[in-house]
Amino acid sequence: MAPAEDNVVVPHKKLEKLLSMKGGKGEASYVNNSQAQAQHARSMLHLLKDTLDVVQLNSPETPFAVADLGCSCGSNTLFIVDVIIKHMIKRYEALGYDEPPEFSAFFSDLPSNDFNTLFQLLPPYGGSMEECLASDSHRSYFAAGVPGSFYRRLFPARSVDFFYSAFSLHWLSQVPDAVVDNRSAAYNKGRIFIHGANEITADAYRKQFQTDLAGFLRSRSLEMKRGGSMFLACLGKTSLDPTDQGGAGLLFGADFQDAWDDLVREGLITSEKRDKFNIPVYAPSLQDFKEVVEADGSFVINKLEVFKGGSPLVVNHPDDAAEVGRALANSCRSISGVLVDAHLGDHLSEELFSRVQRRATSHAKDILEHLQFFHIIASLSLAI
Repeated sequence: MAPAEDNVVVPHKKLEKLLSMKGGKGEASYVNNSQAQAQHARSMLHLLKDTLDVVQLNSPETPFAVADLGCSCGSNTLFIVDVIIKHMIKRYEALGYDEPPEFSAFFSDLPSNDFNTLFQLLPPYGGSMEECLASDSHRSYFAAGVPGSFYRRLFPARSVDFFYSAFSLHWLSQVPDAVVDNRSAAYNKGRIFIHGANEITADAYRKQFQTDLAGFLRSRSLEMKRGGSMFLACLGKTSLDPTDQGGAGLLFGADFQDAWDDLVREGLITSEKRDKFNIPVYAPSLQDFKEVVEADGSFVINKLEVFKGGSPLVVNHPDDAAEVGRALANSCRSISGVLVDAHLGDHLSEELFSRVQRRATSHAKDILEHLQFFHIIASLSLAI
């Protein structure tokens, strides 16, 4: 007999007020479980720099603005912003300017993001430009936080030179209404993710992704300066099967899904409570992404490709099954833990992730062999 359901069920349209990577600096925090994202971001630096090379340079008297959309709360965003600004300084120097412009970096994420942890990681502003370029002890840019959804406007018109967003655009603004409506053919019964679901369910997710991406592009086209560009990276897939979510499917559709089923089978939650929870993630195909960019028409595609990012897990001892299981559970928890906590409460959330860890430990070798992420990489420049 399942216990009375007195925990909070998160209304899917209130997602914007809740969604965030797990804050703080604990074992399951994003800060301590984003090493794989750091590795993936570093492997894309040559593509990022190619995009930076097509940004139009203005007079050094005009400040240069960079925005990281979906910045989260770890050191990865600080590393990338530092790379961007140092690269642009070198471009100004190559043109013979004695002094580069002043730089501003805007760190943007939903209001629920742990901005406190992020800002604690920021080095102080100051020192000469040479000192800032030579070490990480000081930063050469002014910093500000910008809370809000990147599916809407965030900045004044024509105010940002370069937008960067990595590992964020696969997060939807909401779980599609039909997916959680038990009267709908798209109702995702028995599942907490769309990997392996029916095509009607997958199509509802795909349409939500395309609606969201269209809103993202419209907003950036108004905020970007003439001659500006942006670099985008999000979870993607190589399969054309609409129900196949690639690496995201293996992360959320295997041990994580089975752990939810364990709670139902053990009578800790009802099947209805499980079915009210869905991960608001969609890993698009190249065609999904391209269709939206071309339909919007505000941006020219410099590059659009699928990039193999590798495993989302970083383990020191691959032969240690317990370490692999713990790494997968912590990875799931750092990404989805805030949503799970709100839906199940702290106690049942702990129960859920302990089962994820136990299941992952039992087939650790298979996880390391098959869990691979692919990313959609888009380099876009303003068309008008």
